[in-house]
Amino acid sequence: MQNKWEQDSGKLVKNFRFQNFKEALKFINNVGEIAESMNHHPKIINIYNTVRLELWTHDQNTISDLDFQLADKIDHQTNES
Repeated sequence: MQNKWEQDSGKLVKNFRFQNFKEALKFINNVGEIAESMNHHPKIINIYNTVRLELWTHDQNTISDLDFQLADKIDHQTNES
């Protein structure tokens, strides 16, 4: 079961766990492609097989609709993998 996005200190936050580093890196690259296509870039933290994403709109310093759209696209690509 996939965990859900949480709101924490004005950010949408979610942790993703993979079988190994290679799978985590593949996910990070996919997230990067999505982020570039939207011109909206998350904070990405990677420790071995775990990836933490933090989404917020930097110029507003809060969560915006764009963050929810990015989260949905990330979840959609994760469900397809």
